[in-house]
This record gives sequence, C-alpha cells and structure tokens, in this order.
Amino acid sequence: MKHSLYIIVLSFFLSGCGASQSAVSDNSQSSVPEEDIVRIANDDIEYEIIIIEPGFNSWLISMARPEGYYSQSYMESRNQIYVQAWNSRVLQVNRFDPNLYGMQIDYNPNIDYGYEVNYKLYNYFIYFQLTYNQKLSTFIPRI
Repeated sequence: MKHSLYIIVLSFFLSGCGASQSAVSDNSQSSVPEEDIVRIANDDIEYEIIIIEPGFNSWLISMARPEGYYSQSYMESRNQIYVQAWNSRVLQVNRFDPNLYGMQIDYNPNIDYGYEVNYKLYNYFIYFQLTYNQKLSTFIPRI
C-alpha cells in the first residue's frame, strides 16, 4: 500500500493512497502557486511527501544544503527528534499556536522512507524553525 506524507501550509498528516489522489487533485485547483508545491514520490519505498508552503521551494533551492551533504541516518535521527517535538506541540493547543502546528506527523523510525523524503522533511523543519522563529530541539537550525 502506498502512503503519502503531506505537509500542507504547516499541516502534517499521513494518509493512504486513495486519499492522496483526491488531495493532490484538490490542491491543484487551489490558489497556491505551482512553485510553492514540492512533491517527491518514490514507488520503491511506497511513500511520498507533498509540501505546500509559500517560499519553501525557493528556499530549498537557494539556501538549503545540497542533496548528499547530510547522510540519511543523520537526517533520520534529526527528523525523529523534530517529529516528536512537533507532535507534542500539536497536543498543547493552549501553549503553541495551532495555526503553526496543525496535525500530528506519523513518522515511524522503523520505516526506510528513503533519502529524498528524509531530505525534504529535514529541510522543511529547518525552514520552519528559521521562518517562524521556533525551536524544535536543542539543535540550532542552520543552513
């Protein structure tokens, strides 16, 4: 079964393949410019990530470290920490802005999402922390 990991204007959720088709179709009709949608799909790993965040794609191209700079294991370990912090903040609506932390992320450390998915997710967390002045861990987000 193919799964999709969506990051849509600061909202995260994991859904099945059937839902991904309608979600992608609905987003293509929205007012979000094409350049603000980042989609990565890999049938071999059966996961994809879709990021709809104004400015993220241009930041990823111009500011983020290039693919290959970080190892997959490095990004996986950081993503686990960031996801845990993110999910904790989603549950604390009185303490953290629900407009920033919309939905929980189902990131399983026992699943190999592949390099590209981890790269985009890791860089989204860096972008998010720098753009919205948030700190998801003790690590200082750097580019």
